[in-house]
Amino acid sequence: DNHWRERTSGRTMRYLSLLAVAVTAITATAFTTPLTRTHRTLTVLQTTTVTTSPEANIEQAKKLLVRAAETKLENPDAVLGALESLEKNCKSKFKQDPSAFSRDIMDNISGEWRLVFTTGTKERQKKSGGRVNYFPLKAIQKFDATVEPKIIENGIYVGEFPLIRFAGDFDFDERRRKLEFDFDMIEILGLIKINLSRKDVAKIGASTGLGSANNEKLADTGRRAFFDWISADDQIATARGGGGGLALWKRVG
Repeated sequence: DNHWRERTSGRTMRYLSLLAVAVTAITATAFTTPLTRTHRTLTVLQTTTVTTSPEANIEQAKKLLVRAAETKLENPDAVLGALESLEKNCKSKFKQDPSAFSRDIMDNISGEWRLVFTTGTKERQKKSGGRVNYFPLKAIQKFDATVEPKIIENGIYVGEFPLIRFAGDFDFDERRRKLEFDFDMIEILGLIKINLSRKDVAKIGASTGLGSANNEKLADTGRRAFFDWISADDQIATARGGGGGLALWKRVG
C-alpha cells in the first residue's frame, strides 16, 4: 500500500509539474517581447550619482523606478543601477531607525503588485550572460499583512484569468527586513486546487520561473523561502530574493 501511494504521489507530482511548466511556457511564448530601448542615454553612473543624504539618493532612484514601472521604457541598465542605489541607501536609512523603517514597509505591503522588472537569480544571470530585462508576463504577487497568518499569493495571469497561482503564508522579521514565506497550495487554470507539501510547491515554482532553485534547497533543510525587502510605498515595491535577484513591482491594487 505504501509503495502504491508513493508511486501515485510521484505520478501526480510529475503531472502537475508538466502541466504547470506547459502553461507557463505557452504563456511565455505568447507574451515574450524583445528588449525595448528608447532614445534615452541614461547610464548606471547617472542613476547612482552621490548626493547629500540617503534620503535624497532614495528619492532620486525611486523617480526612475516609478517611470520604469509605468512605461517600461527606461534603459534596463539604468533600472538596475537605480535598484542597486536604492538598496544601498535604504540599508543606510534602515540603520538609522530599524523599527520605523520596517513598520513603514509593513504598512504599505498589503495589496496587489505586478512584477515589472527582475534580474533573475544569480544562477539565471550566469545562464543568460548577465542580461536583465522587463518581465514579459503578467505576474501578480498579493500580500495581506492585516490578518494572521499573513497571506501571500503569486500567480501568472492572462487578463484577469489565473493560469497558475500559488498561495501560502508569510512572516516579516523587522530586525532584518526579511519576509519569509511558504506556499502550500497550487491552483491551475482557475479550476484545480491542490494542497501540496511546501517542498513540492517549491519544486513546481522553480520549474515555472515563479520561484528559484534556492527555494528548493531551503525547503530541503526545513527553512523558508525569503525576500530581503528594500522598499514599499503607494507606487512601487522592491526586494532582493533569496536567490540573489533584484525585483521591482508596481502597485495595481
